Amino acid sequence: MAQAKITDIRELSNEELQVRLRDLKQEGLNLRLQQATGQLENSARMRLVRREVARVLTVLNERKRQPAS
Repeated sequence: MAQAKITDIRELSNEELQVRLRDLKQEGLNLRLQQATGQLENSARMRLVRREVARVLTVLNERKRQPAS
């Protein structure tokens, strides 16, 4: 999966962001399990997943703070 840019993330609805966040957290868990068992081939993917989780959470938090208009 290609890295998502913040502009792409901002275009998603809140429901889509929640689904994306759940999927990314699941992928992070799978990567940690692979690392623990010595099966992880691309350790850089862990960093990319963490950063994308942060991007999604940032957008969700920004939307919570903005008054509805």
